[in-house]
Amino acid sequence: MELICIDLEASGLGAESYPIEIAWINDETGEQDNFLINPDSAAGWRYWDEYAEEMHGIEREEAVSKGLDIKQACSRLNKKLKGKTLISDAFEFDLFWLTRLFEATGIQPSFRMAGLDRILSKEQLIQFGFLAKAQFRRHRALQDVRDIISCIKAVTATGTEAV
Repeated sequence: MELICIDLEASGLGAESYPIEIAWINDETGEQDNFLINPDSAAGWRYWDEYAEEMHGIEREEAVSKGLDIKQACSRLNKKLKGKTLISDAFEFDLFWLTRLFEATGIQPSFRMAGLDRILSKEQLIQFGFLAKAQFRRHRALQDVRDIISCIKAVTATGTEAV
């Protein structure tokens, strides 16, 4: 089974937050991508939580100067991930932020999102939770995706699959 994991970092955790960094890795092919998003390229994306910045270490000025325009970000994701299902360990949050991104552009995503329950059994989800808590998460999207894949591989190494 093709495993593509995605992670997003955001301007905060509140209802007004939006994505500022996206990374994904296709574990089967090794293909990956990672980029910042320029919040000034979206109307109304002003909310910035200093606590979130402390966690991920991305300053708003860095996202503005190095980030992609929101339309470029959506096009880049759609081009590389068309027809794929992306796995997220924080499905509700990541789906919320991806939805905010795509709605801000009027572009439809060409891929689907799913949570860990799509690929892991209940027992494996519990094991994943223990392993993930033991990891030192850097809260940078690309390294977090690597950590997520590492945990998935560890809990699926026994050969049991989700039904």
